[in-house]
Amino acid sequence: MQQPEPLIFEMSSPGRTAFTLPKLDVPQAPLPDGYVRADLKLPEVSELDLVRHYTRLSQKNYSIDTVFYPLGSCTMKYNPKVNEKAASIEGLTQVHPLQPEATAQGSLELMYRLQEALKEISGFDAVSLQPSAGAHGELTGVLIMRAYHASRATRAAPRFSSPTRRTAPILPRAP
Repeated sequence: MQQPEPLIFEMSSPGRTAFTLPKLDVPQAPLPDGYVRADLKLPEVSELDLVRHYTRLSQKNYSIDTVFYPLGSCTMKYNPKVNEKAASIEGLTQVHPLQPEATAQGSLELMYRLQEALKEISGFDAVSLQPSAGAHGELTGVLIMRAYHASRATRAAPRFSSPTRRTAPILPRAP
């Protein structure tokens, strides 16, 4: 059984650096107000510790490098096991889309908070939690991009053709 990976901050030791930046070859320009934070405490780790830490974290993922992926698994590549454990919590797994709203308030609050956090992190005015993946998710993304470009007066909306890849085989129609 794998030991829990410590947080990168727990591995921090004052004076260690994982990289050094080269000398500037252009004039230095100040960042705009609000982009510099004096209170931002970054971890101080060696390059080797940094690489090993993120390598160990990556090995906790269900990985195409270590396990065969069946069709329809494009969303599984980046889901750490901790997310799978959280998603399997009793109370989340038994929610039905047609059950009364009064009985699903906890799940609805969780989704609302996630949506608000994603809006804040991404800077978008709105986000969607559905569709979550697959061809439907790809189509949603393309439609959002098309709507964005169509809303801009400075540029014509691009035309999108059919997807260049398929996530499932094309099956012949039944006679």
